Amino acid sequence: MDWDYLRYIRALAIGGTLAKAGELLGVHQTTVLRRLDQMEESLGVQFFERSRDGLQLTPVGETAFREAERLAIEMENLERKLVGQDSAPVGKVRLAAEDAMMNELLSPILAELVREFPEIELEILTDNDVANLSHREADLTLRPENKPQATLEGERIAAIESAVYGSARYCRRHRNMDVENRPEGCLWIIPDETFSHLATGRWYRKHLKNVTSFIRCNSLQSMHALAKAGAGLAVLPCYLGESSRELRRLSDPLEGESVDLWLHVNQDTQQMARVRIVMEYLVERLQALEPQLEITSTF
Repeated sequence: MDWDYLRYIRALAIGGTLAKAGELLGVHQTTVLRRLDQMEESLGVQFFERSRDGLQLTPVGETAFREAERLAIEMENLERKLVGQDSAPVGKVRLAAEDAMMNELLSPILAELVREFPEIELEILTDNDVANLSHREADLTLRPENKPQATLEGERIAAIESAVYGSARYCRRHRNMDVENRPEGCLWIIPDETFSHLATGRWYRKHLKNVTSFIRCNSLQSMHALAKAGAGLAVLPCYLGESSRELRRLSDPLEGESVDLWLHVNQDTQQMARVRIVMEYLVERLQALEPQLEITSTF
């Protein structure tokens, strides 16, 4: 099988039409059609169902597309390895982080970085679900986790503490609330099961087991926004809660619910000068923010 076939199958699957596949490949759509006919005729299989609306992968086509995706990633990683032998701090660095962490912690740091190293091109990958942040796709991944895989390389930044926060507006409306002894009397904004790195475990099971009034979110930013708007109380990372003028901390940091913040580096690209520079820069400046992450004073 011609290796180039997979390149065309991938473009056709992503583009969905001959014209869009041609744009991705940099060729005319008639060339794409000719190659598709040639592929299917030479192998005796049908990769796509053709209709007026475009192209749909057949089961055989889906298998070929998965292999094409795998090979595309491997080729990109190989290119990054080869380019990594260059010692100049020039080129692309991919950084993955949660949306909330990007907005609150990383944005000002990255603004300084690109001013200091204008030849470094940053590509930012964000996701609300920390489990979806891929080490394979990123050169650097900032993520909270207490037990990182032993095979991962990286630096521990600090421990992230969490506490109960509520808006001044909510507190005024519920002056008699007792968060510690009668939490069931409050409306709570809670994360769903995707947020395993938040205080979703022992504290929720122990303190909110009798709560019936709550808002469930799959986004830390949504929890933060709702708490600021006065919708209810939320357990938030202290770096978010302490930086919001609208919020008041209503508890000490939750005992036993802290999580370590790690900056992991892709083993395939960690020797690149630009990746090392960005990593060292981020570690130094994030560690300087440790007081914002590890709140120890009483509320």
